[in-house]
Amino acid sequence: MRLPNQYAVRTGAALASQDTSESSVELKVQTQKGVDLNFTSTDLTLSLQDFSTRILEPAIAQLAAAIEADALSMATDVYQSVWNGGAAATFQKVLAGRKIMQDALAPLGGRTANLNTQDNMDLVDALKGLFNDSDAVSRQYREGYMGRTAGFDFMENTLWPAHLRGSGAGYTTNTTSASLPVSPTPVTAINVAAGTGTLAKGDIFTIAGVMRVHPETKANTGVPQQFVVTQAHPGGAGAVQISPAIITTGPMQTVTVPQSNTAAVITVAGVAGAAHGLSLLYHKSAFAFATADLVMPRGVDFSARQVFDGISMRIVRQYDINSDRFPCRLDVLYGYRTLRPQLACRLACN
Repeated sequence: MRLPNQYAVRTGAALASQDTSESSVELKVQTQKGVDLNFTSTDLTLSLQDFSTRILEPAIAQLAAAIEADALSMATDVYQSVWNGGAAATFQKVLAGRKIMQDALAPLGGRTANLNTQDNMDLVDALKGLFNDSDAVSRQYREGYMGRTAGFDFMENTLWPAHLRGSGAGYTTNTTSASLPVSPTPVTAINVAAGTGTLAKGDIFTIAGVMRVHPETKANTGVPQQFVVTQAHPGGAGAVQISPAIITTGPMQTVTVPQSNTAAVITVAGVAGAAHGLSLLYHKSAFAFATADLVMPRGVDFSARQVFDGISMRIVRQYDINSDRFPCRLDVLYGYRTLRPQLACRLACN
């Protein structure tokens, strides 16, 4: 899947031609999940409504939840975060997340605030004093639903897991070389020296002196760049895999790095070894989810395929004459990938 191109802007009349270097990421549609059923001829004699309610709906609901839980794991790829651990979610923190997305040039339309149930409860409770008779706010008051505000469509999700932060503390960059590697670019791992304890996949940290640049002008914003650990680090000195990549020059530049041979302090967000809640603010183009049409087998009692909201599901049924039963399987073949994590922001509360 191709990512947007970026170019360097010249100053002056002299031509400074540059090649178009397209970047892309691979989305593999290779995960198959399903639910297997075994019902009798008696079950099939029920009315269609009874059969759907008793058998099909519960099976499909659980399959959908399992697929959705898989897709929600992409939140650990997001390196931008608003930290509010140990406290209730507030509207101000949502607005702080909006600012981060705005600074990253996330398009205004298609933004979603997908909240865990605790964050949704805290926000609705905090804003209940705004009740009036308008449809949107009365729905918030009567049904506990936020609706649309601050540029986000608010949703509530029961599947968000808590993030368990690693026990790492006291980390610095390697003191035996430059403070940070800057070439060859892009740099997707940094060497750490002093420090103890683990760094978990999904932990977010900053490095002293490493600043975010404006995505278009590449000017130093004076805001520390947040990074996320992309592979768990067992502890001690070694290489830590990170995102975003450290790129210090050119149209793909992400950060400015201090020119120093001294160690830089690494500050990990959160409390060592403690879990915190997770919600996610994102633009729809930050992530991709795809399904593929599974082959339709022949020589079976029944088979069918339906595509709904872009999700392709296949059902195959066979007859077992020995038991007068119909073994049946529901399958979805899918894949998901984080495309542009800069268009999303984690909200860490409670």
